Amino acid sequence: MRGVIFDGERTEVVDDLEVRDPGPGEVRVAVSAAGLCHSDLSVVDGTIPFPVPVVLGHEGAGIVESVGAGVTHVAPGDHVALSTLANCGACAECDRGRPTMCRTAIGRPRRPFTRGGRPLYQFASNSAFAERTVVKAVQAVRIPRDIPLPSAALIGCGVLTGVGAVLNRARVGQGERVLVIGTGGIGLNVIQGARLAGALRIVAVDSNPAKEEVARRFGATDFLTSTEAVREILPTGADHAFECVGRVELVRQAVDLLDRHGQAVLLGVPSAGAEASFLVSAMYLDKSILGCRYGSSRPQRDITLYADLYREGRLLLDELVTRTYPVEDFGKAAQDAHEGRVARAVLTF
Repeated sequence: MRGVIFDGERTEVVDDLEVRDPGPGEVRVAVSAAGLCHSDLSVVDGTIPFPVPVVLGHEGAGIVESVGAGVTHVAPGDHVALSTLANCGACAECDRGRPTMCRTAIGRPRRPFTRGGRPLYQFASNSAFAERTVVKAVQAVRIPRDIPLPSAALIGCGVLTGVGAVLNRARVGQGERVLVIGTGGIGLNVIQGARLAGALRIVAVDSNPAKEEVARRFGATDFLTSTEAVREILPTGADHAFECVGRVELVRQAVDLLDRHGQAVLLGVPSAGAEASFLVSAMYLDKSILGCRYGSSRPQRDITLYADLYREGRLLLDELVTRTYPVEDFGKAAQDAHEGRVARAVLTF
């Protein structure tokens, strides 16, 4: 079968990949579509360290092909969106409703794939850049069949992370003021999350002026090409500032542009050793800097919610799919994503 692998030096689309059958508590999914997220590119450029060789991809949707023993919530033929959280469901964090903090879901990659008899790692417990993948049952969330799978694929990372950061982590309130730095796939979902939360002003910042139209479509009330003029729109600062790029100087700007009791939420991914600075004295006005993993999501609950919001016309998905590419055109898709020509490139099988 076809898939996209990274061997530590180069990325290659291959056609001789194999994946094992599902074991107890697992699901094998025929992947129909997978979004190309910057996290995939960050593995390739070394920003995110990951063991190799690895099958890339972590934002996908498809059709259940087979299930292992004990799996009852999905069945062959069901349409599913995939999450990256291979949480155990039994630890204290899972019991508290915080599966993103489950230690079995962090840093323990499996190797369900083989190529020429050699095992390959699974990226983010998912590896959606393959025609078939095997995931833990908790990662497969059934969705209505009328949701186009290229759109549904984007729920599993971009929507869970961006919208989830607003609703679950920051808990933006009605009438509050939100600053979003970076309007890529994550930033656009932060914007529409703020719209869903009832934010009064949503100020989007992106150095590319061509992104203004789509940012406003998702809910931005204002658009700037730098943070310099934010104070003209929000004189006292933002209640919530989301950094969605992963640059330390933008983290500092997000913190500096907070109002009293404001929150800076970090979503962009800089290099593993990156350090950011801030004025300690400014923090005594009850300001906060919040990390956020995967939108603090509970995927079985949240994916279902976002699917319903999409069907009601309140959550935008189709508008995120700028362009679809056959998996063989991964190189072109990666280039377009890296250069910011698409909000989300989607690979199809």
